[in-house]
Parts: sequence; C-alpha cells; structure tokens
Amino acid sequence: MGPLNDAKLVAFLATSDAALAITFYRDVLGLRLLEDSPFALVFDANGVMIRVQKVKEAVVPPYTALGWEVEDIAGTVNRLRGAGVTCERFPGMSQDELGIWQSPSGARVAWFKDPEGLILSVTEF
Repeated sequence: MGPLNDAKLVAFLATSDAALAITFYRDVLGLRLLEDSPFALVFDANGVMIRVQKVKEAVVPPYTALGWEVEDIAGTVNRLRGAGVTCERFPGMSQDELGIWQSPSGARVAWFKDPEGLILSVTEF
C-alpha cells in the first residue's frame, strides 16, 4: 500500500474566463459548483473535486486533460450534443457518426472541448 492509496483524488484544470467555465461545467455538464473563490472554481464530479484554477492565460495541452467513465456512451454523447457540445474529430481515427472511436481494447471514447479548449473525454469500457 502506497502513501496515497486511500487518499481522495482532486483533479485540476485551468480557465482564463471563470464565467464561461461556470456556464460550461455547471450549466452544460451539470456539475455542482461548490465554491467560486478568487483563486479557483470548485466543482463536485460525483464525489471527485475538480478545481478549475483561475489563471491569466491557460496552457492547453494537445491531449486529454480530464475524462469520465460512462455506462452508455452513445446516450451520453447525445445528451452532450443536446446541450450544445460538439465532439472532436481526429485525423486518422475511425470515429462513428457521433464522433465515437472504438479502441483496440474495445473501449469506446469520444472527445470534446471546454471553453478554454481543454480536451475532455467520455469513455465506455
């Protein structure tokens, strides 16, 4: 057992526009806003704390920053689409009409971006 085995995970993201982040994470994705401090927005994602740090300029990596495991990816993607979220398409990846890619392991993944441009994902294992 390692020193963090029983510790709760906290996820970190960043935003340069707190109002847009609140609208996206709370109103579009449905996460509960716990705190809006001068330093960060804090959301509850099914018991996991997501701290969206308020920064002057966010650095957007070219890879997935945060993802969710879902039971019904097609249903989840359709609900995201209904909320105005567009799935990303990547060259060279065979994605279906909803933007869902099936990995060699059989997992199905779809990606979308937050207002800052961070890549988020949903995966059905």
